[in-house]
Amino acid sequence: MENTQILSEIVTPLLYWYPTVARDLPWRREPTPYHVWISEIMLQQTRVEAVKGYYERFLRAFPNVEALAAADDDALNKVWQGLGYYSRARNLKKAAEEIVTQYQKTIPGELDALRSLPGIGAYTAGAIASIAFGQPTPAVDGNVLRVVTRLLLCRDDVAKQSTKDAVTDALASVYPRIPEEASAMTQALMELGATVCVPNGTPHCEDCPLQTLCLAHQAGCEMELPQKSPKPPRTQAEKTVLLLCRENRYAIRRRPEKGLLAGLWEFPSADGFLTKEEARAWILDRGFTVVKMQTLCPAKHIFTHIEWQMRGFLCEVTGGEAGNAEEELYFASSDEITSVYSIPSAFKAYLKLIEIKE
Repeated sequence: MENTQILSEIVTPLLYWYPTVARDLPWRREPTPYHVWISEIMLQQTRVEAVKGYYERFLRAFPNVEALAAADDDALNKVWQGLGYYSRARNLKKAAEEIVTQYQKTIPGELDALRSLPGIGAYTAGAIASIAFGQPTPAVDGNVLRVVTRLLLCRDDVAKQSTKDAVTDALASVYPRIPEEASAMTQALMELGATVCVPNGTPHCEDCPLQTLCLAHQAGCEMELPQKSPKPPRTQAEKTVLLLCRENRYAIRRRPEKGLLAGLWEFPSADGFLTKEEARAWILDRGFTVVKMQTLCPAKHIFTHIEWQMRGFLCEVTGGEAGNAEEELYFASSDEITSVYSIPSAFKAYLKLIEIKE
């Protein structure tokens, strides 16, 4: 990586600029280690505006690390519902349990200790260490990679770990050693990438405190950077969702404890697109009698690496006590599904049908 000497000139303008433009965000008002940790996990792959309400709801339910460590899994998933990536919530609880048992209920400030906790990678550890503990430790995510590669006119592939490591090392060499300044430095880089050197659309170079230092701006090639190798195409999966209604209660089942959406509740489904006759046979095989059957509109949900194409049937059924069912089904009211059971947003289209019907 070339031109890294420029980074020694960014600290002063960033520290001057940040207090004048910093957004009022809930987790910035009291940046304790716990608050920084929870907010950074939530902000992964989720917009700031969307996170605000979830963050405040989460803190009401689990105000500290002890409460999180003792959380009931279903209650935790329900509070997390809507944020997606439920493995993040599971790892939060696992990490909280380790903090309680191994660190006397106190989140550690050392980078290596933070990185040893479940779900905390290099970026999150750097964010907690610098923002909450004032350590001179960068937190390098997509925003920071974009800012730095434009500043340095660096065309290295930001999808490669070697590029992230090089940016982290280069920033670490210029980070301020005063705790308050180290904390502000991390937040300033985040703010710059989120609001000025933006990921989508033309960057607001006229508002950038680093405009005169930025080599990409001088060359007029801001939009060419950062450079990133394309992601492999998502796998396509076909599913048939069976919305089974018995006495105004709907069938749900718990997903396996490992894999996609592990341990969450879902409407029963079958792999592939079933015809109406095949869907009826699937239902009959589980000991139900079909009273009425309605074909539903198609739906889809996009995960990071897989895309579900879904078709569905709304079926009024009776029975179900006998049959060679492969999984245990529970029948819950729409109110219970809304308030108690965590149904992933992948099934949002079908969840809406329950709410309308009721």
